[in-house]
Amino acid sequence: MNLELAIAVGAILVLVILAFLFSGTEAAITASSKARLHNLENNGDSKARRVTRLNAERDRLLGALLIGNNLVRILAAALATSILTALFGPIGILYATVTVTVIFVIFSEILPRSWALVHPEQTALSLSGFARLAHVIFGPLSLAANAIVRFVLGLFGTRFSRETPMLSAHDELRGAVEVLQQEGSMVKQDLDRVGGLLDLNELEVCDIMVHRTAMRSVNADNPPAMVVDEILKSPYTRTPIWRGSAENIIGVVHTKDLLRALHADNRPEHIDITKIAKTPWFVPDTTSLQMQLNAFLRRKAHMAIVVDEYGEVQGLVTLEDIIEEIVGDIADEHDVEVQGVRQEADGSIVVEGSVPIRDLNRALDWNLPDEEATTIAGLVIHESQTIPEEKQAFTFFDKRFIVMKREKNRITRLRIRPIGVDEAVKLR
Repeated sequence: MNLELAIAVGAILVLVILAFLFSGTEAAITASSKARLHNLENNGDSKARRVTRLNAERDRLLGALLIGNNLVRILAAALATSILTALFGPIGILYATVTVTVIFVIFSEILPRSWALVHPEQTALSLSGFARLAHVIFGPLSLAANAIVRFVLGLFGTRFSRETPMLSAHDELRGAVEVLQQEGSMVKQDLDRVGGLLDLNELEVCDIMVHRTAMRSVNADNPPAMVVDEILKSPYTRTPIWRGSAENIIGVVHTKDLLRALHADNRPEHIDITKIAKTPWFVPDTTSLQMQLNAFLRRKAHMAIVVDEYGEVQGLVTLEDIIEEIVGDIADEHDVEVQGVRQEADGSIVVEGSVPIRDLNRALDWNLPDEEATTIAGLVIHESQTIPEEKQAFTFFDKRFIVMKREKNRITRLRIRPIGVDEAVKLR
């Protein structure tokens, strides 16, 4: 009897160790950084290569570890119950339940997971052989279990695609960056830059373009000397030129090309601006910023004319506009580092109507929605469902919007004042 008892206790100890390994492996594989493992794999680490291959079948691997973990726990509970009931009778079931629960919670849950989470990559590499063994032994059972789960979910109308991850790589990276910022490891400016980079695929050129009403362009039909003078006085290095109508863009003139022409013949009245201008590049207003950035780099271009689905000119977008969407505007010495925004002494903000909502959110750490409107004036019009009059005020998103100036149907200037909780309740 003593020999049998010793064998049973030894078996339980082995099962506890196995449960420790199953839990530790699961925690390490889940918490390990794919980027760090990829770097180790590129440096020739065979264990990192093994973990990366296992990660490619993460559903099957985690299912295998879970099945193995539950099997050893059930077997350990059964052995403990058998031993303690033989020693203490029916009350031994209670002793077995309490003992097994305490042992497994401490030594097969808290301890291995804490150990794995301290150094997830090193732990994953150390346990890669065990993970591979579990994957081979329990992998088929995991596939069967996953198939049953998908079938049951399908009965309730839920379709779970095995190819589609629950979180995209962008979502995972964004979440990691936000955690770093909360922990104080990343300042807000860096968070904004990374967020701007991740948002490139979600934004379209129409969200950041210079609207046609704000475009600085030149009429090619004007006298040559006047055209040259207008281009040289422009603060921009590239100027669109048009003929007949401001929407009929026939070319884009680079200041360097104009200066070369003037150097060859220092008589502005002899300059034919259409011969200097380059062919304009037209892009749809629905093009994502990611695609447009790649197109700029591929064509080695800096400016494109934005058109809608009917071919009508909507504005222009530059490479600098996209870069500023990532790094933010160049700061000046004002309190608020956004052009067209001024901080008042009473705490209110005076904003030009054309200021993009995203720029305002970034500068002031606000969360105004930008799904239905691009500019702050557009947001007020959308929320009020009208074109407000001057001095008309609205309250939404815990802020007071006062129309300061309106030109025809355009809101050109607003005053925004954040309101406190008590004031918000009173206004509502």
